[in-house]
Amino acid sequence: MQKYQQIMSDLISQMENEFLTVGTKLPSIRELKNQYGCSTETVLKALHELKYQHRIFSVPKKGFYVLSAPNHLSSTGTTMIDLATATPEHSMFPYTEFQHCLNQAIEIQQSGLFSYGMTVNGLPSLVQEIKKKLEDYQIFANESEIVITTGTQQALYILAQISFPNQSDTILIEQPTYHLFNQLVETTGLKCIGIRRDKNGIDLNDLEQIFARYQIKFFYTIPRFHNPLGTSYTKKEKLAILDLAQKYNVYIVEDDYLADFEVDKKVDPMFAYDINERVIYVKSFSKIIFPGLRIGVIVLPSKILHPFKSLKRVIDYDTNLVTQGALELYLKSGMFDSHSAKLSLRYAEKSNILHQEIDLQLKICPVSIDYVKPTSLDTKTHLSLPRTINAMELIRHMKIEKVLLREIGENYLSNFPKENILKIDVRNTNKQDIQKGIQKLFQMIGRMG
Repeated sequence: MQKYQQIMSDLISQMENEFLTVGTKLPSIRELKNQYGCSTETVLKALHELKYQHRIFSVPKKGFYVLSAPNHLSSTGTTMIDLATATPEHSMFPYTEFQHCLNQAIEIQQSGLFSYGMTVNGLPSLVQEIKKKLEDYQIFANESEIVITTGTQQALYILAQISFPNQSDTILIEQPTYHLFNQLVETTGLKCIGIRRDKNGIDLNDLEQIFARYQIKFFYTIPRFHNPLGTSYTKKEKLAILDLAQKYNVYIVEDDYLADFEVDKKVDPMFAYDINERVIYVKSFSKIIFPGLRIGVIVLPSKILHPFKSLKRVIDYDTNLVTQGALELYLKSGMFDSHSAKLSLRYAEKSNILHQEIDLQLKICPVSIDYVKPTSLDTKTHLSLPRTINAMELIRHMKIEKVLLREIGENYLSNFPKENILKIDVRNTNKQDIQKGIQKLFQMIGRMG
């Protein structure tokens, strides 16, 4: 353990044991430096890490104070191992850097804050930066085809509501999938059907039959780093889906929310292979910066641009101008790329630990578990359980063991058959707890099986 980590660990321990309570002033930098026999820089590194984690706050010329105790405790006060949360660790959020960009954006956009800008596509200078960033993902589009939205949820809502050139009205959705899109279509009463996706992808024959039988408006898919399965389509599968979409006049909504974490530069989104303007590309920036950012981007075919922008104009004058301006500065300054690289490295470490531990446990587990190791970096995966083990019952037992898991039912449409699947996400889990949590999970599976 490095010296700054030792300082952090000791201070956190004092917070947990209430020797340092909320509002208490920490020892001075000089006192900590003398206590641990280290440099000022080492003490500051520890304090800044604690500040990023929202455990302490600073008062200029006065020092550092306790903000709160660690927030990952169970109701009994025992630390939970989180194998469920899709939000990154708080320590990885770039609070200070983005706060600087927000302050700068307020200064720059002062005049725009007192009027409605009616820039439906988004802040023009941000759209220019987004265009450059999309090219890193092999998304080449004109600025006029790019629209900034209030999160991807707004983009998906508008797409679900407007009429498409194919005059169809049924939405096809992979099952399981992003739970909020399931809720969106069911809450608004839209026509929708599901198609099963598992470790092997989707059955292309089933897909063609659905395209031929129903009037499919668009097919919503997450081709890579699927939520919640953690799997990705091959290039061959992407091309086959595109061919069927063209044959049956179906549009594809490609949700590429984790494009920034692709480590194989040869892997391109479905949009890159589209020569017929069939693919609508949706991307979130919330997953890599922080969820509260609420900025998404959508790249639209020319025939859908007008109806999309018309509806956006009446439900949303502008996506928040200040956060747009801050994101522009964050991209332009290179902070985004730097943060992305750091986060990717952290996720790579977690992903390797997760899959190595699962591989190890599978070799000694007395119960047969169906599991496919993802081909790309992802902190998500899933286990297909035998019929003898009920996933919900397993989740309840694991909560007693202080391991947090989340049931997969919300990832299915209400009328779609649900698989006996256990989803796992270690994005919010420290590296030591990943091993401990997976070991506890397989011990419980062995007992229940």
